[in-house]
Amino acid sequence: MSEPDAGTDAANQHTTATPDGPGYHLNGRKVWVANGEVADLLLVFAATEPGIGGRGVSAFLVPSGTAGSRAETTASSLAVRGLGCRDIDLDDVRVDADAMRGAAGDGFRIAMWALDGGRVAIAAQALGIGHAAFDEALLHAKRRQTFGRPIGRYQAVSVCWSTWRPTSRRRGC
Repeated sequence: MSEPDAGTDAANQHTTATPDGPGYHLNGRKVWVANGEVADLLLVFAATEPGIGGRGVSAFLVPSGTAGSRAETTASSLAVRGLGCRDIDLDDVRVDADAMRGAAGDGFRIAMWALDGGRVAIAAQALGIGHAAFDEALLHAKRRQTFGRPIGRYQAVSVCWSTWRPTSRRRGC
């Protein structure tokens, strides 16, 4: 769903799906496609009726490697490298009409359903990343020494030495 100029704005898709006989031609670029490096099938959101917002967005299943589609390595995503993101270029990709999920214009509803679940996953990732960063910073403050004592003992860097345990839950400092 994400695009260079639209982000995850499901109602503002710049990728287009133009009717052509019994199918569609898809043109556009998707960025940060999760699992794009291993996916066999892509769910692509495209404007079937540009200019009318979410009511004109449809969803299509596109097999990876379909003629006209090209996956590119995405810039490093730092702490979520395991997500296998890729950017996908769609240059006159031909799909049959049965590749459309739901009816024409149902794409926005499908995208909102996907985003609702995705937001929970992203929040969990952020929490895990923050937890790991806190653990690393605390360990560094405990091990790094200046003037004969750990930097965590200085007021500017102080931490809760008495309550911190590497495997326990944090109670606050």
